[in-house]
Amino acid sequence: MLESVWQFLNQYFIEPMYTREGYNAVNTFVYALLFGLGVIYSYRYIIKPLRIKVDGRLFWAVTPMVVFGATVRALVDGNVLKPNFWILTPGIFFTAFILIVPALIADAKLKTYPKVTVVWGTVLALWANYLLITNAKGWRPYELTMIHTVISWAAVLAYYRWRPFDKLYLYAVLAHMYDMGSTVVGIHYYGYHEVHWIENHLVQWFGAYFYYPWITLILIVVYYGLQRLVPDEEERRFWYLAIYVLGLGPAVRDPAQMVLQV
Repeated sequence: MLESVWQFLNQYFIEPMYTREGYNAVNTFVYALLFGLGVIYSYRYIIKPLRIKVDGRLFWAVTPMVVFGATVRALVDGNVLKPNFWILTPGIFFTAFILIVPALIADAKLKTYPKVTVVWGTVLALWANYLLITNAKGWRPYELTMIHTVISWAAVLAYYRWRPFDKLYLYAVLAHMYDMGSTVVGIHYYGYHEVHWIENHLVQWFGAYFYYPWITLILIVVYYGLQRLVPDEEERRFWYLAIYVLGLGPAVRDPAQMVLQV
């Protein structure tokens, strides 16, 4: 029985981490469940007790740590860093979480929020990006990614000006537009494959640019779903932050992988 359990874990969770096969139906469900529980309990047992307001400052505070984690993940794929659980997906999420929580606590206790968190994350992000810059093979992928991103951001901001929604969710949407730009560039121009289970099938059927209407639809559904399912405004905005992180992480990682010619 133990051997069967090990084979199951190895097939659906461990091997995909090291072989870059990505996500499957099993680990997608488990990771989504863990993500949801992580958001709920992080808010209830960390953010609320520390009396940290969920606003633009919190988004700014976590951004450098997201950049650090995403860049480190790319450095592993680029053979700059040796792979291990703590710097592979999903381990890098745990690593970033472990690194940022003490900084948030220090900020809350010292009444310096968000300075300690920002500085700590920025130091780590600068280290990771130093390794990225010194090992980069070419910057054309970033150029293409930013062209796609600027166009999509212009469309989103025009819509936001016409029909405003929660500004914190706007940050999440912009992060995902950046993610979509990097993903489309990777798949359409550089022959990368989609690692997410559902999106992999959609890309095979409709092409990389189908990402834009697909993710836009998901973002709309999630926004109105959270409006109904999470009545507490602060907690709902923490969900916006989680969605922001989900978008910004791969948005930073993907072009970093491409400039390393992974």
